[in-house]
Amino acid sequence: MSIQQDNRFQAIISHAKEYGFVFPSSEIYDGLSAVYDYGPYGSELKKNIRDHWWKSMTQLHENIVGIDAAIFMHPTTWKASGHVDNFSDPMIDNRDSNKRYRVDHLLEAKADELKEKGQVKEADELLLSMDTLLAAEDFEGLKNLITEQKITCSVSGTTNWTDIRQFNLMFSTQLGSVAEEADTIYLRPETAQGIFVNFLNVQKTARMKVPFGIAQTGKAFRNEIVARQFIFRMREFEQMEMQFFVRPGTEGEWYRYWKEARLQWHLALGIPADKYRYHDHVKLAHYAKEACDIEYEFPIGFKEVEGIHSRSDFDLTQHQQYSKKKLQYFDTEINQNYVPYVIETSIGLDRMFLLVLSHAYEEETLTKEDGSSDSRVVMRIPAKLAPIKLAVLPLTKKDGLPEIARELINSCKPHFKCFFEEKDTIGKRYRRQDAIGTPFCVTIDHQTKEDGTVTIRHRDTMVQERIKMDEIKNLVLAQM
Repeated sequence: MSIQQDNRFQAIISHAKEYGFVFPSSEIYDGLSAVYDYGPYGSELKKNIRDHWWKSMTQLHENIVGIDAAIFMHPTTWKASGHVDNFSDPMIDNRDSNKRYRVDHLLEAKADELKEKGQVKEADELLLSMDTLLAAEDFEGLKNLITEQKITCSVSGTTNWTDIRQFNLMFSTQLGSVAEEADTIYLRPETAQGIFVNFLNVQKTARMKVPFGIAQTGKAFRNEIVARQFIFRMREFEQMEMQFFVRPGTEGEWYRYWKEARLQWHLALGIPADKYRYHDHVKLAHYAKEACDIEYEFPIGFKEVEGIHSRSDFDLTQHQQYSKKKLQYFDTEINQNYVPYVIETSIGLDRMFLLVLSHAYEEETLTKEDGSSDSRVVMRIPAKLAPIKLAVLPLTKKDGLPEIARELINSCKPHFKCFFEEKDTIGKRYRRQDAIGTPFCVTIDHQTKEDGTVTIRHRDTMVQERIKMDEIKNLVLAQM
């Protein structure tokens, strides 16, 4: 990562806190590592992203329905899913600092370092070697690779490494009022299993026919040893997942369909295609037939935002085996019982939030009419996702202008989020709205009292135009 990219990423993090998007959790107690709170504008943006995804999945698809499963699940769920035995990452410790690292993070950081030096071919070869060794679970080979690359600990600066071993990422807790009698259960590390165990409940009550999908959004928890890069990798995060159940033999066709459909969802937000790429997995999860990531070019490089996985019939078969309950579907078209195959789309809501911030953040230098320069930070958040859609700004606090502004807000706020402000100069108020990504600002002035027109200012271009006040609501709605 270049200094310029790192500076941009740090600027986004600072901006997110200063303008009420994201705060460190428990900050008055010096915070909690890799846990964050969403502020007034962050919680609105996060909700808007979630709602946009939910609508695109459930409202716009007649064969996809939603559920909201509990975070706590019967512990056998995680034995059946493979998480108890397989949900782990290769870790390595530095003996001098006692700091623990994820092996892939160490090697990826080394590859980034090589790229910065212009050694792109060497970096690509290193990543290919890493993927191959991870796929083979060749821990000795991975340690040799770390040694060959002379990778040092960021704290001690030494290469005194332990052997590599697996570390399970699930949080465990007790369910019950008396500790001695309590059962050990887990905080869910993903939302997908709540969908699988409810497969028949949903299929029967919603009267769904294969192919059909079940969507869910919700919190998940992973005990990441190396949680880093702001909200990109957290211990408590939110997922937006959809499991699509298909007839065996059609999974390849549906995998390709959802791979393309999900990329198009991202591009429809107006983000350039060259900011995205597919990354097909070399090392497949224990359940997968095919898998790929949709990666976005963050200021910290290309990183995964969404995964599309062809999960075969692994999940339902496993739950059928462990629960001793049949999880089959009778297909009337072919007069046959079978366990459906699954295509999964899984997107991290927090990562999508960071993607929107990263794409939106821009520092502009402006030239005034007198030749002097000015600057602004503008968040070019797509209007349909923006925390505030419309700011209404009376030019003065008197002459009835605030009352007219309130009338406009009252007519608009049932339809979208509005903001009223009468403090400071109009220029300062515009800058504050630019910084939180408000796409439209309306100024109420004395001419408004005479002819019912207002000045509307467009965030991205700063163009101002005079229009009828009663046209404002429809103008904003048209951008959503």
